[in-house]
Amino acid sequence: MPNTIPNKERIKLPRQHMPERDALTRARNFEEVNLGFDPALANVEALRCLACAKPSCTRGCPVQVDVKQFVARIIEGDYLGAAAVIRRDNALPAITGRVCPQEEQCEGDCLIVKSKKDSVAIGHLERFVADYERATGKVGIPEIAPPTGKRVAIVGSGPAGLSAAGDLVQKGHAVRVFEALHELGGVLVYGIPEFRLPKEIVRQEVDVLRKMGVEFETNVVVGKTVTLDELLGEEGYDAIFVATGAGLPQFLGVPGEHLNGVYSANEFLTRINLMRAYRFPEYDQPVYDCRDKDVVVIGGGNTAMDAVRTALRLGARRAMLVYRRGEEEMPARREEIKHAKEEGVELCMLTNPIEMIGDQRGWLTGIRCVKMELGEPGADGRRRPVAVPGSEHVIEASLAVVAVGTSANPLIQSTAPDLKTNRKNYIEADPETMRTSKKGVFAGGDIVTGSATVILAMGAGRKAARAIDQYLRE
Repeated sequence: MPNTIPNKERIKLPRQHMPERDALTRARNFEEVNLGFDPALANVEALRCLACAKPSCTRGCPVQVDVKQFVARIIEGDYLGAAAVIRRDNALPAITGRVCPQEEQCEGDCLIVKSKKDSVAIGHLERFVADYERATGKVGIPEIAPPTGKRVAIVGSGPAGLSAAGDLVQKGHAVRVFEALHELGGVLVYGIPEFRLPKEIVRQEVDVLRKMGVEFETNVVVGKTVTLDELLGEEGYDAIFVATGAGLPQFLGVPGEHLNGVYSANEFLTRINLMRAYRFPEYDQPVYDCRDKDVVVIGGGNTAMDAVRTALRLGARRAMLVYRRGEEEMPARREEIKHAKEEGVELCMLTNPIEMIGDQRGWLTGIRCVKMELGEPGADGRRRPVAVPGSEHVIEASLAVVAVGTSANPLIQSTAPDLKTNRKNYIEADPETMRTSKKGVFAGGDIVTGSATVILAMGAGRKAARAIDQYLRE
Protein backbone atom coordinates (compact mmCIF):
# COMPACT_ATOMS: atom_id res chain seq x y z
CA MET A 1 0.00 0.00 0.00
CA PRO A 2 1.62 3.31 -1.02
CA ASN A 3 2.41 6.00 1.53
CA THR A 4 0.52 8.57 -0.58
CA ILE A 5 -2.85 7.26 0.62
CA PRO A 6 -5.14 10.22 1.55
CA ASN A 7 -5.75 10.89 5.23
CA LYS A 8 -9.48 10.24 4.91
CA GLU A 9 -8.63 6.73 3.72
CA ARG A 10 -6.00 6.21 6.41
CA ILE A 11 -8.55 6.95 9.11
CA LYS A 12 -10.72 4.12 7.78
CA LEU A 13 -7.96 1.53 8.30
CA PRO A 14 -8.64 -0.53 11.45
CA ARG A 15 -6.05 -0.71 14.20
CA GLN A 16 -4.00 -3.88 13.82
CA HIS A 17 -4.24 -6.42 16.64
CA MET A 18 -1.01 -7.71 18.15
CA PRO A 19 -0.89 -11.53 18.15
CA GLU A 20 -0.99 -13.17 21.60
CA ARG A 21 -0.34 -16.62 23.03
CA ASP A 22 -3.38 -18.77 23.75
CA ALA A 23 -4.81 -17.72 27.13
CA LEU A 24 -5.15 -21.18 28.69
CA THR A 25 -1.66 -22.19 27.59
CA ARG A 26 0.10 -19.02 28.70
CA ALA A 27 -1.65 -19.06 32.09
CA ARG A 28 0.59 -21.95 33.10
CA ASN A 29 3.94 -20.69 31.80
CA PHE A 30 6.02 -17.53 31.91
CA GLU A 31 6.49 -17.05 28.17
CA GLU A 32 5.77 -13.57 26.88
CA VAL A 33 2.05 -13.02 26.26
CA ASN A 34 2.25 -10.49 23.41
CA LEU A 35 4.09 -11.80 20.36
CA GLY A 36 4.75 -8.53 18.54
CA PHE A 37 4.07 -7.27 15.01
CA ASP A 38 5.64 -8.74 11.90
CA PRO A 39 6.69 -6.34 9.07
CA ALA A 40 3.35 -6.71 7.29
CA LEU A 41 1.28 -5.75 10.36
CA ALA A 42 3.71 -2.95 11.24
CA ASN A 43 3.53 -1.46 7.76
CA VAL A 44 -0.29 -1.45 7.69
CA GLU A 45 -0.46 0.08 11.17
CA ALA A 46 2.12 2.74 10.28
CA LEU A 47 -0.02 3.78 7.30
CA ARG A 48 -2.74 4.84 9.76
CA CYS A 49 -0.53 7.74 10.92
CA LEU A 50 -1.78 11.11 9.64
CA ALA A 51 1.73 12.66 9.71
CA CYS A 52 0.38 15.73 11.52
CA ALA A 53 2.10 19.07 10.98
CA LYS A 54 2.29 19.53 14.76
CA PRO A 55 2.30 15.98 16.20
CA SER A 56 0.45 15.95 19.50
CA CYS A 57 1.68 12.39 20.13
CA THR A 58 5.23 13.60 20.72
CA ARG A 59 3.99 16.25 23.14
CA GLY A 60 2.24 13.45 25.05
CA CYS A 61 5.46 11.41 25.37
CA PRO A 62 7.43 12.05 28.59
CA VAL A 63 10.74 11.46 26.74
CA GLN A 64 9.62 13.31 23.58
CA VAL A 65 10.15 10.54 21.02
CA ASP A 66 9.73 11.86 17.45
CA VAL A 67 6.80 9.58 16.62
CA LYS A 68 6.06 11.12 13.22
CA GLN A 69 9.61 10.53 11.99
CA PHE A 70 10.03 6.97 13.21
CA VAL A 71 6.63 5.94 11.82
CA ALA A 72 7.57 7.48 8.44
CA ARG A 73 10.71 5.29 8.41
CA ILE A 74 8.55 2.21 8.96
CA ILE A 75 6.38 3.13 5.96
CA GLU A 76 9.57 3.41 3.90
CA GLY A 77 10.71 -0.01 5.12
CA ASP A 78 13.72 1.54 6.89
CA TYR A 79 13.26 -0.23 10.22
CA LEU A 80 16.81 0.38 11.44
CA GLY A 81 16.38 4.06 10.63
CA ALA A 82 13.17 4.06 12.66
CA ALA A 83 15.02 2.53 15.60
CA ALA A 84 17.76 5.17 15.34
CA VAL A 85 15.13 7.94 15.51
CA ILE A 86 13.68 6.45 18.70
CA ARG A 87 17.07 5.94 20.37
CA ARG A 88 17.85 9.64 20.07
CA ASP A 89 15.34 10.23 22.87
CA ASN A 90 14.62 6.82 24.39
CA ALA A 91 17.41 4.65 25.77
CA LEU A 92 15.09 1.66 26.33
CA PRO A 93 12.72 1.28 23.34
CA ALA A 94 12.25 -2.49 23.59
CA ILE A 95 11.19 -2.00 27.21
CA THR A 96 8.86 0.98 26.82
CA GLY A 97 7.32 -0.66 23.75
CA ARG A 98 6.17 -3.41 26.11
CA VAL A 99 5.27 -1.77 29.43
CA CYS A 100 4.63 1.92 28.75
CA PRO A 101 0.95 2.96 29.14
CA GLN A 102 0.86 4.56 25.69
CA GLU A 103 -2.92 4.74 25.82
CA GLU A 104 -2.61 7.48 28.46
CA GLN A 105 0.23 9.34 26.75
CA CYS A 106 1.30 9.39 23.09
CA GLU A 107 -1.64 7.30 21.88
CA GLY A 108 -4.06 9.23 24.07
CA ASP A 109 -3.00 12.40 22.22
CA CYS A 110 -3.17 10.82 18.75
CA LEU A 111 -5.20 13.04 16.40
CA ILE A 112 -7.16 10.07 15.04
CA VAL A 113 -8.86 9.72 18.44
CA LYS A 114 -10.68 12.98 17.76
CA SER A 115 -12.35 11.22 14.83
CA LYS A 116 -13.60 8.59 17.30
CA LYS A 117 -11.27 5.97 15.87
CA ASP A 118 -8.66 3.86 17.63
CA SER A 119 -5.29 5.59 17.93
CA VAL A 120 -2.24 4.50 15.98
CA ALA A 121 -0.60 1.62 17.90
CA ILE A 122 2.53 3.65 18.62
CA GLY A 123 3.70 1.33 21.39
CA HIS A 124 3.39 -1.76 19.20
CA LEU A 125 5.33 -0.02 16.43
CA GLU A 126 8.05 1.05 18.86
CA ARG A 127 8.40 -2.52 20.09
CA PHE A 128 8.51 -3.81 16.50
CA VAL A 129 11.44 -1.64 15.40
CA ALA A 130 13.35 -2.24 18.65
CA ASP A 131 12.94 -6.01 18.29
CA TYR A 132 13.85 -5.85 14.60
CA GLU A 133 17.00 -3.89 15.42
CA ARG A 134 17.98 -6.39 18.10
CA ALA A 135 17.30 -9.40 15.86
CA THR A 136 19.60 -8.03 13.15
CA GLY A 137 22.42 -7.47 15.63
CA LYS A 138 22.76 -3.95 14.25
CA VAL A 139 21.80 -1.91 17.29
CA GLY A 140 22.71 1.67 16.58
CA ILE A 141 24.99 3.45 19.05
CA PRO A 142 24.25 7.20 19.24
CA GLU A 143 27.10 9.63 18.66
CA ILE A 144 29.16 10.24 21.80
CA ALA A 145 30.59 13.72 22.46
CA PRO A 146 34.30 14.15 23.36
CA PRO A 147 35.11 13.49 27.05
CA THR A 148 34.44 16.42 29.36
CA GLY A 149 36.51 15.09 32.24
CA LYS A 150 33.45 15.20 34.52
CA ARG A 151 32.20 12.17 36.47
CA VAL A 152 28.56 11.43 37.39
CA ALA A 153 27.35 8.79 39.84
CA ILE A 154 23.85 7.43 39.32
CA VAL A 155 22.21 5.66 42.25
CA GLY A 156 19.81 3.01 41.01
CA SER A 157 19.65 1.15 37.69
CA GLY A 158 15.92 1.45 37.15
CA PRO A 159 14.30 3.37 34.28
CA ALA A 160 15.12 6.86 35.62
CA GLY A 161 18.77 5.97 36.24
CA LEU A 162 19.26 4.20 32.91
CA SER A 163 17.62 7.01 30.96
CA ALA A 164 19.81 9.63 32.63
CA ALA A 165 22.91 7.48 32.08
CA GLY A 166 22.21 7.22 28.35
CA ASP A 167 21.81 10.97 27.93
CA LEU A 168 24.79 11.93 30.09
CA VAL A 169 27.25 9.56 28.45
CA GLN A 170 26.23 10.94 25.04
CA LYS A 171 27.23 14.38 26.29
CA GLY A 172 30.76 13.15 27.03
CA HIS A 173 30.55 12.69 30.80
CA ALA A 174 31.91 9.59 32.55
CA VAL A 175 28.91 7.79 34.08
CA ARG A 176 28.86 5.02 36.67
CA VAL A 177 25.59 3.41 37.80
CA PHE A 178 25.39 1.87 41.28
CA GLU A 179 22.82 -0.86 41.90
CA ALA A 180 21.99 -2.35 45.32
CA LEU A 181 20.96 -5.75 43.97
CA HIS A 182 22.91 -8.29 41.93
CA GLU A 183 20.87 -7.75 38.75
CA LEU A 184 20.76 -4.51 36.77
CA GLY A 185 17.46 -2.96 35.78
CA GLY A 186 15.77 -2.06 39.06
CA VAL A 187 12.01 -2.47 38.92
CA LEU A 188 12.32 -3.63 35.31
CA VAL A 189 13.84 -6.93 36.47
CA TYR A 190 12.56 -7.41 40.02
CA GLY A 191 9.09 -5.91 39.71
CA ILE A 192 7.78 -6.81 36.24
CA PRO A 193 7.13 -10.49 35.48
CA GLU A 194 8.82 -12.41 32.70
CA PHE A 195 5.57 -12.83 30.76
CA ARG A 196 5.28 -9.05 30.38
CA LEU A 197 8.95 -8.09 30.10
CA PRO A 198 11.53 -10.85 29.52
CA LYS A 199 14.72 -10.41 31.54
CA GLU A 200 16.81 -10.90 28.41
CA ILE A 201 15.26 -7.78 26.88
CA VAL A 202 16.39 -5.71 29.87
CA ARG A 203 19.89 -7.21 29.76
CA GLN A 204 20.24 -6.40 26.07
CA GLU A 205 19.12 -2.80 26.56
CA VAL A 206 21.61 -2.42 29.43
CA ASP A 207 24.32 -3.85 27.15
CA VAL A 208 23.63 -1.07 24.63
CA LEU A 209 24.31 1.49 27.37
CA ARG A 210 27.45 -0.42 28.30
CA LYS A 211 28.65 -0.21 24.69
CA MET A 212 28.02 3.52 24.80
CA GLY A 213 30.45 3.76 27.72
CA VAL A 214 28.22 3.61 30.82
CA GLU A 215 29.87 1.68 33.69
CA PHE A 216 27.85 -0.43 36.12
CA GLU A 217 28.53 -1.69 39.63
CA THR A 218 26.16 -4.03 41.46
CA ASN A 219 25.80 -4.94 45.16
CA VAL A 220 26.44 -1.35 46.25
CA VAL A 221 23.92 0.02 48.77
CA VAL A 222 24.38 3.78 48.70
CA GLY A 223 23.67 5.04 52.20
CA LYS A 224 25.25 1.88 53.64
CA THR A 225 28.19 0.79 51.48
CA VAL A 226 29.03 4.40 50.61
CA THR A 227 27.35 7.74 51.36
CA LEU A 228 26.54 10.65 49.08
CA ASP A 229 29.23 12.75 50.79
CA GLU A 230 31.82 10.03 50.14
CA LEU A 231 30.84 9.84 46.47
CA LEU A 232 31.22 13.61 46.12
CA GLY A 233 34.39 13.62 48.24
CA GLU A 234 37.02 10.90 48.14
CA GLU A 235 35.33 9.03 45.28
CA GLY A 236 35.69 12.13 43.12
CA TYR A 237 32.26 12.44 41.48
CA ASP A 238 31.20 15.89 40.27
CA ALA A 239 27.45 15.20 40.46
CA ILE A 240 25.02 12.51 41.64
CA PHE A 241 21.60 11.52 40.37
CA VAL A 242 19.51 9.63 42.96
CA ALA A 243 17.02 7.32 41.25
CA THR A 244 16.34 4.66 43.86
CA GLY A 245 12.59 4.36 43.31
CA ALA A 246 9.96 3.87 45.99
CA GLY A 247 10.52 0.37 47.25
CA LEU A 248 9.18 0.37 50.79
CA PRO A 249 5.95 -1.66 50.76
CA GLN A 250 2.73 -0.46 52.36
CA PHE A 251 0.26 -2.73 54.16
CA LEU A 252 -3.43 -2.54 54.99
CA GLY A 253 -3.11 -2.12 58.74
CA VAL A 254 -5.69 -4.82 59.45
CA PRO A 255 -5.47 -7.54 62.14
CA GLY A 256 -3.61 -10.67 61.13
CA GLU A 257 -1.20 -9.20 58.59
CA HIS A 258 1.64 -10.77 60.58
CA LEU A 259 0.44 -14.29 59.71
CA ASN A 260 2.57 -16.70 57.72
CA GLY A 261 1.44 -16.64 54.12
CA VAL A 262 0.88 -12.86 53.95
CA TYR A 263 3.40 -11.03 51.77
CA SER A 264 3.92 -7.64 50.20
CA ALA A 265 3.81 -7.53 46.40
CA ASN A 266 7.37 -6.17 46.44
CA GLU A 267 8.71 -9.20 48.26
CA PHE A 268 6.57 -11.64 46.30
CA LEU A 269 7.60 -10.36 42.86
CA THR A 270 11.22 -9.62 43.74
CA ARG A 271 11.90 -13.10 45.06
CA ILE A 272 10.18 -14.74 42.12
CA ASN A 273 11.87 -12.59 39.49
CA LEU A 274 15.38 -12.67 40.95
CA MET A 275 15.34 -16.30 42.11
CA ARG A 276 14.24 -17.58 38.70
CA ALA A 277 10.90 -18.96 39.84
CA TYR A 278 9.63 -17.58 36.52
CA ARG A 279 11.23 -20.70 35.02
CA PHE A 280 8.77 -22.88 36.98
CA PRO A 281 8.43 -25.85 36.79
CA GLU A 282 11.74 -26.34 34.94
CA TYR A 283 13.63 -24.39 37.62
CA ASP A 284 11.60 -25.09 40.76
CA GLN A 285 12.95 -22.79 43.46
CA PRO A 286 11.46 -23.00 47.01
CA VAL A 287 10.25 -19.40 46.97
CA TYR A 288 6.48 -19.49 47.28
CA ASP A 289 4.52 -22.67 46.88
CA CYS A 290 1.28 -21.64 45.19
CA ARG A 291 0.53 -25.08 43.81
CA ASP A 292 -3.11 -26.10 44.37
CA LYS A 293 -3.63 -23.19 46.77
CA ASP A 294 -6.19 -20.39 46.90
CA VAL A 295 -4.25 -17.15 46.44
CA VAL A 296 -5.67 -13.66 47.01
CA VAL A 297 -4.00 -10.48 45.80
CA ILE A 298 -5.28 -7.21 47.27
CA GLY A 299 -5.12 -4.11 45.08
CA GLY A 300 -6.15 -2.80 41.68
CA GLY A 301 -3.01 -1.51 40.00
CA ASN A 302 -0.53 -3.00 37.56
CA THR A 303 1.53 -4.48 40.40
CA ALA A 304 -1.52 -6.30 41.74
CA MET A 305 -2.22 -7.62 38.24
CA ASP A 306 1.38 -8.81 37.92
CA ALA A 307 1.19 -10.59 41.27
CA VAL A 308 -2.12 -12.39 40.68
CA ARG A 309 -1.15 -13.51 37.17
CA THR A 310 2.18 -14.73 38.55
CA ALA A 311 0.42 -16.77 41.25
CA LEU A 312 -1.69 -18.40 38.56
CA ARG A 313 1.44 -19.39 36.64
CA LEU A 314 2.99 -20.84 39.80
CA GLY A 315 0.13 -23.34 39.98
CA ALA A 316 -2.54 -21.62 42.10
CA ARG A 317 -5.86 -23.45 42.19
CA ARG A 318 -7.68 -20.12 42.39
CA ALA A 319 -6.07 -16.75 41.76
CA MET A 320 -8.32 -13.97 43.04
CA LEU A 321 -7.96 -10.20 42.91
CA VAL A 322 -9.72 -8.29 45.69
CA TYR A 323 -10.29 -4.58 45.08
CA ARG A 324 -12.45 -2.14 47.04
CA ARG A 325 -13.72 -0.29 43.96
CA GLY A 326 -15.20 -1.54 40.67
CA GLU A 327 -13.44 -2.78 37.57
CA GLU A 328 -13.89 0.55 35.79
CA GLU A 329 -12.09 2.33 38.62
CA MET A 330 -9.07 0.01 38.60
CA PRO A 331 -5.84 1.92 37.80
CA ALA A 332 -4.33 -1.12 36.05
CA ARG A 333 -3.98 -1.00 32.27
CA ARG A 334 -7.03 -2.24 30.37
CA GLU A 335 -4.84 -4.69 28.46
CA GLU A 336 -3.59 -6.27 31.68
CA ILE A 337 -7.14 -6.63 33.04
CA LYS A 338 -8.24 -8.23 29.77
CA HIS A 339 -5.33 -10.67 29.80
CA ALA A 340 -5.93 -11.59 33.44
CA LYS A 341 -9.61 -12.37 32.88
CA GLU A 342 -8.80 -14.45 29.79
CA GLU A 343 -6.30 -16.48 31.81
CA GLY A 344 -8.76 -17.30 34.58
CA VAL A 345 -8.07 -14.71 37.27
CA GLU A 346 -11.18 -14.09 39.39
CA LEU A 347 -11.99 -10.42 40.00
CA CYS A 348 -13.65 -9.77 43.37
CA MET A 349 -14.70 -6.16 42.93
CA LEU A 350 -16.19 -3.78 45.53
CA THR A 351 -14.67 -5.97 48.25
CA ASN A 352 -12.48 -4.76 51.12
CA PRO A 353 -10.41 -6.94 53.52
CA ILE A 354 -10.85 -6.14 57.21
CA GLU A 355 -9.01 -9.07 58.84
CA MET A 356 -6.59 -11.88 58.03
CA ILE A 357 -7.64 -15.14 59.67
CA GLY A 358 -5.15 -17.81 60.74
CA ASP A 359 -4.98 -21.24 62.35
CA GLN A 360 -3.31 -22.21 65.63
CA ARG A 361 0.05 -22.60 63.88
CA GLY A 362 -0.03 -19.01 62.69
CA TRP A 363 -0.74 -19.74 59.02
CA LEU A 364 -3.26 -17.83 56.93
CA THR A 365 -6.53 -19.66 56.26
CA GLY A 366 -8.84 -16.91 55.04
CA ILE A 367 -9.59 -13.20 54.68
CA ARG A 368 -12.61 -11.56 56.28
CA CYS A 369 -14.05 -8.97 53.87
CA VAL A 370 -16.96 -6.58 53.53
CA LYS A 371 -18.79 -5.61 50.37
CA MET A 372 -18.48 -1.97 49.30
CA GLU A 373 -20.50 0.49 47.28
CA LEU A 374 -19.29 3.73 45.72
CA GLY A 375 -20.36 6.88 47.52
CA GLU A 376 -19.71 10.57 46.89
CA PRO A 377 -16.46 11.70 45.19
CA GLY A 378 -13.54 12.56 47.46
CA ALA A 379 -10.96 15.34 47.13
CA ASP A 380 -9.26 13.42 44.30
CA GLY A 381 -12.48 13.27 42.31
CA ARG A 382 -12.87 9.50 42.71
CA ARG A 383 -16.03 8.09 44.30
CA ARG A 384 -15.20 6.80 47.75
CA PRO A 385 -15.98 3.17 48.62
CA VAL A 386 -18.36 2.77 51.56
CA ALA A 387 -18.94 -0.48 53.47
CA VAL A 388 -22.31 -2.18 53.04
CA PRO A 389 -23.76 -3.05 56.49
CA GLY A 390 -24.13 -6.75 57.19
CA SER A 391 -22.03 -7.82 54.20
CA GLU A 392 -19.15 -9.51 56.04
CA HIS A 393 -17.93 -12.74 54.50
CA VAL A 394 -14.78 -14.87 54.43
CA ILE A 395 -12.72 -15.72 51.36
CA GLU A 396 -10.70 -18.89 51.89
CA ALA A 397 -7.02 -18.37 51.13
CA SER A 398 -3.69 -19.83 52.22
CA LEU A 399 -1.56 -17.14 50.57
CA ALA A 400 -2.24 -13.40 50.33
CA VAL A 401 -0.28 -10.69 48.55
CA VAL A 402 -0.79 -7.04 49.51
CA ALA A 403 -0.34 -4.72 46.53
CA VAL A 404 -1.69 -1.38 47.74
CA GLY A 405 1.31 0.83 47.01
CA THR A 406 4.81 1.68 48.19
CA SER A 407 6.60 4.52 49.91
CA ALA A 408 10.11 5.94 49.99
CA ASN A 409 12.93 3.84 51.38
CA PRO A 410 14.61 6.14 53.96
CA LEU A 411 18.16 4.75 53.71
CA ILE A 412 19.83 7.48 51.62
CA GLN A 413 17.90 10.30 53.30
CA SER A 414 18.92 9.09 56.77
CA THR A 415 22.63 9.38 55.89
CA ALA A 416 22.33 12.80 54.23
CA PRO A 417 20.77 15.24 56.72
CA ASP A 418 21.19 18.19 54.32
CA LEU A 419 18.96 16.44 51.75
CA LYS A 420 15.47 17.88 52.19
CA THR A 421 12.51 15.51 52.15
CA ASN A 422 8.76 15.99 52.42
CA ARG A 423 6.51 14.65 55.16
CA LYS A 424 6.31 11.27 53.37
CA ASN A 425 10.12 11.10 53.23
CA TYR A 426 10.33 11.51 49.45
CA ILE A 427 13.27 13.63 48.31
CA GLU A 428 12.34 17.19 47.41
CA ALA A 429 13.57 18.15 43.94
CA ASP A 430 12.76 20.91 41.49
CA PRO A 431 10.26 19.44 38.99
CA GLU A 432 12.12 20.90 35.98
CA THR A 433 15.80 20.58 36.94
CA MET A 434 15.58 17.74 39.48
CA ARG A 435 17.96 19.70 41.73
CA THR A 436 17.81 18.89 45.43
CA SER A 437 18.80 20.95 48.46
CA LYS A 438 22.25 19.29 48.45
CA LYS A 439 24.79 20.82 46.11
CA GLY A 440 25.68 18.55 43.21
CA VAL A 441 22.86 16.10 43.99
CA PHE A 442 19.85 15.63 41.73
CA ALA A 443 16.94 13.21 42.18
CA GLY A 444 14.08 11.94 40.06
CA GLY A 445 11.60 9.17 39.45
CA ASP A 446 9.59 7.44 42.17
CA ILE A 447 11.92 8.59 44.98
CA VAL A 448 10.60 12.11 44.27
CA THR A 449 7.07 11.60 42.94
CA GLY A 450 6.04 8.32 44.56
CA SER A 451 5.08 5.29 42.50
CA ALA A 452 4.52 6.13 38.83
CA THR A 453 5.12 4.58 35.41
CA VAL A 454 8.37 3.49 33.77
CA ILE A 455 8.12 6.18 31.10
CA LEU A 456 7.47 8.99 33.61
CA ALA A 457 10.59 7.91 35.51
CA MET A 458 12.52 7.98 32.24
CA GLY A 459 11.22 11.47 31.56
CA ALA A 460 12.56 12.56 34.96
CA GLY A 461 15.90 10.97 34.10
CA ARG A 462 16.11 12.97 30.88
CA LYS A 463 15.29 16.22 32.71
CA ALA A 464 17.95 15.44 35.29
CA ALA A 465 20.52 14.69 32.60
CA ARG A 466 19.95 18.07 30.94
CA ALA A 467 20.24 19.88 34.27
CA ILE A 468 23.33 17.92 35.35
CA ASP A 469 25.03 18.64 32.02
CA GLN A 470 24.34 22.35 32.44
CA TYR A 471 25.54 22.25 36.07
CA LEU A 472 28.80 20.53 35.12
CA ARG A 473 29.50 22.94 32.27
CA GLU A 474 28.85 25.97 34.47
